[in-house]
Amino acid sequence: MMTQTQMSESLPAAKSPRQAPRQQRSQATYERLLDVAGELLGEVGIERISTNLICSRANLTPPALYRYFKDKYAVLEALGRRLMDRQNAVLFAWLDEYGPQGVSALAAANEALLRATADVTDNEPGAIWTLRALRAVPQLAHVRVESHRLVTDRMVEVYAPLMPELTREQLWRKLRLSVEFGYAVDEMLHEEDRIARDALFAEAARMLRHSLEL
Repeated sequence: MMTQTQMSESLPAAKSPRQAPRQQRSQATYERLLDVAGELLGEVGIERISTNLICSRANLTPPALYRYFKDKYAVLEALGRRLMDRQNAVLFAWLDEYGPQGVSALAAANEALLRATADVTDNEPGAIWTLRALRAVPQLAHVRVESHRLVTDRMVEVYAPLMPELTREQLWRKLRLSVEFGYAVDEMLHEEDRIARDALFAEAARMLRHSLEL
């Protein structure tokens, strides 16, 4: 079995924007391109979205886009990283708030975390389509995996002192599965209309609580 370090090293190297925006105007242009890409992703899909479509919708010239992104996959990667970072910020704040209160408090607050994560998804342009792209496009899969491993590592640091009966490997495995489950719930909120939203949150939170029981 691969160690956590080996798994991290097996991921493709992360790409960076060709030129990271520094000035306020450049940052606004960069964010505008990502917002438009998210909107278009939901409208035309992964196959049809293109840098030309993004530029046309954003009322920008192709050179303005290529200043930051090599191609459409670089745009989608940046879009995925932005979404993951915003969702992760919610989880980190949740850990900071409830971790000091112990395992019971964390378990009781599972539903609050699911709802807060869903709020991020609901307010991010094209977020559900971005999540689908991160699963469907091989060039983008590492963004999702890297992010999920990152939050799992952070969760282990909080949970390990609270659950000394588990080895760090056992705990990492349990928490890594819970992270994947949480994102599956986030996607279900936009896909499964046969389960009421509140019922889905409640049932998912219950399952997460039980997943950490010995």
